[in-house]
Amino acid sequence: MLLIYVDEVTERLIYTLDFIFKDRGIYFKITNDPIQFQQSAEIKFNYSNRHFENCLEIAPATVLFDEGIFPYSISENQFEDEFCFSFDNIVDPFSSIFYVLTRMEEYVSDKRDEHERFAARFSILHQYGILQKAMCDRWSVAIIKHIERNLAVSLNPWPIDVRIVPTFDIDNTYAFKWKQNWRRFLSSVKDWMKKDHDRLKRRIAVLKGLEKDPYDTFDQMIDISNKGFDVHLFWLLGDYTKYDKNISSMDQRHKKLILDMSKSVKIGLHPSYRSNEASFYLEREKSRIDSILGHEVKISRQHFLKLSLPVTYQNLIKKGFTDDFSMGFADEIGFRAGTARPFRFFDLSKNSVTDYTIHPFAYMDGTIHEYKKWSIDESKIEIEKIFCEVKKFGGDFICIWHNETIGNFSKWKGWTEVLDFTLNLNTKS
Repeated sequence: MLLIYVDEVTERLIYTLDFIFKDRGIYFKITNDPIQFQQSAEIKFNYSNRHFENCLEIAPATVLFDEGIFPYSISENQFEDEFCFSFDNIVDPFSSIFYVLTRMEEYVSDKRDEHERFAARFSILHQYGILQKAMCDRWSVAIIKHIERNLAVSLNPWPIDVRIVPTFDIDNTYAFKWKQNWRRFLSSVKDWMKKDHDRLKRRIAVLKGLEKDPYDTFDQMIDISNKGFDVHLFWLLGDYTKYDKNISSMDQRHKKLILDMSKSVKIGLHPSYRSNEASFYLEREKSRIDSILGHEVKISRQHFLKLSLPVTYQNLIKKGFTDDFSMGFADEIGFRAGTARPFRFFDLSKNSVTDYTIHPFAYMDGTIHEYKKWSIDESKIEIEKIFCEVKKFGGDFICIWHNETIGNFSKWKGWTEVLDFTLNLNTKS
């Protein structure tokens, strides 16, 4: 048992200590009773500005004891040979974990990209070149090592399992099939005007039943699931708009496909682009998927990764969702929340922890090919680097693909190789 002295016990503090110690099987107690702390013979350290003789001390910043959200003065420093943040000139790995894990910087920054997203380029992790490192886990390990080294003890932290979790967003169920007549006509005209004769020929062949639709890769997803992977599909069921262009949710064939897929993989909602601004759309889309599957769906990932803290999560919680898979960046790979482990959402606007679980992802297909413009070989190298980080510290290596990107069609020709590479990372020595 580890005894920790603090001047004040707060929900922020407990949340952070749980992430560091409890999740690794290290049992701890917190006390703000100095006499009890001094008299205790247990392994102990002091996380306060009070001084105790012959006691390990780590001076705290105010982050875990503040009730509000403040734009702290943050600078670079070191803790146990690990990069660490200083808050108002106080080096504090505990506060560093809380700051990154809760995404506090996103509450205080007004920077957003063209889709009103907090992009990686705005993040302090990217600016310091540590986005591809699981910093919250690194700081946790550094704290444990610091205690063990200074007190000559072994806390025996549990190892954290590593899983590869392939997930797929279904933005466009089919490229050509089941589209309304007006959409077929306009798409054909667009192909003709762009002189995309190959696509036009493929469209005609698919509609005549001579070829398989290039986005029809659902058998591949079932095959992946049959190999033992925990496959998740997030289905877009929003009404047709500029950024929401899937087949109608009223189409009976579409409904049957979703229901059939639910027999082999986990199905979640892919809330539409505009649902992030109007919860009415979220409610309607959830009603649709619940009706199709015959049970309440509780997992989701935002279309376009449109995540606005804390409003997006507050709306999802109100509608009955329990798990989100949107935590990551569109423009960079890595660890937006400093970890690959699922963790509970701490709502800074209410200064309290929730039961809502966040599942961070490590990379997305569009990031490596469209944003970074890496080749297939370059993508493999970078993906393996971040997988090694997860393998070292534990967690779920979640990747995002789309049904349209694993069919070797058009600009995605050959990219299934990268997905296969990802699925086999755990077999590499």
